[in-house]
Amino acid sequence: MTNELKLNNTVSEQKVKAPKKRRAVSLDRRKARAGYFFVLPFLIGFIAIYIPMIWDSIVYSFSRVTIIPGEGSITDFVGWENYREALFVNPDFVKTLISGIKELAFDIPAIILFSLFMAVLLNQKMAGRAAFRAIFFIPVILSTGLMETIDASNIMEDAMEEGGDYGTETSTASEIVSAIDIEVLFQGMKVGTELVTYVATMINNIYDIVNRSGVQMLIFLAGLQSISPAIYESCSIDGATGWETFWKITFPMISPMILVNSVYTIIDSFTTNQNTVMKFIDGVYTQSNGKEISSAMSWMYFLIVILIVAIVAAIASAFVFYQRKD
Repeated sequence: MTNELKLNNTVSEQKVKAPKKRRAVSLDRRKARAGYFFVLPFLIGFIAIYIPMIWDSIVYSFSRVTIIPGEGSITDFVGWENYREALFVNPDFVKTLISGIKELAFDIPAIILFSLFMAVLLNQKMAGRAAFRAIFFIPVILSTGLMETIDASNIMEDAMEEGGDYGTETSTASEIVSAIDIEVLFQGMKVGTELVTYVATMINNIYDIVNRSGVQMLIFLAGLQSISPAIYESCSIDGATGWETFWKITFPMISPMILVNSVYTIIDSFTTNQNTVMKFIDGVYTQSNGKEISSAMSWMYFLIVILIVAIVAAIASAFVFYQRKD
């Protein structure tokens, strides 16, 4: 009996002295908490600032606002009237929308191809590689914020473009090549006139393409640097050429980056201040009763952009190759 009491006392003392186990927090949870902490300012700003603005824009697109001097304004619900007026009454919105989509359909592939080409070149081992990367990214810094506003409001350039003979001479001199030059170059290749015009337009717009390719170039560089050098060594041992290595190894491995850059380029191109549709909507906003009509145009334009992004993402996702890490 005494031994049993001693044994029970010993067990109870061990239970009392045993430290409590802390609930271990995994590394993934800690990273998630840190991520929520950094995203929190954006969430607060989005809820407090952007959601009320979005709601007001939706209300304006379905309403007619009448301003009464000294008393405020009266908002009347008109249903789809603003959308009908934007599509069928305004003679320029649909034309501007179609021309803007066609323009971006030509610009986006050129930006993706140029940024991929430059990323492959800048990924090679050469002297001054970091300096060349910085040089190609400088236009991205210069074309944002205050510098973009200054460039967009260049009064002297606008006067030269609109002013009689000076504008004609400047426009002609600014063209690097013409469709005739490209046609002479490709005359033995049986290339259609549409492709010739497209190539000539892209060459003449090389300045804009370089300015809009900096971010995509960095994303492609990050994807290229994530490819293991051992894969390229195996290809060289097997006797694969550089052309075969690019199409069999490099291109499939960076296909996720192509998808990311495609979505980014579409959104960036459709929302920039230089976009013709955005300029047209801004012009409508300044007109009488333009606030409601421009809101309807903006939401239609937004839905079209989302639809195009969804189509491009669905098509590109079918060809994306994801490397297994296990």
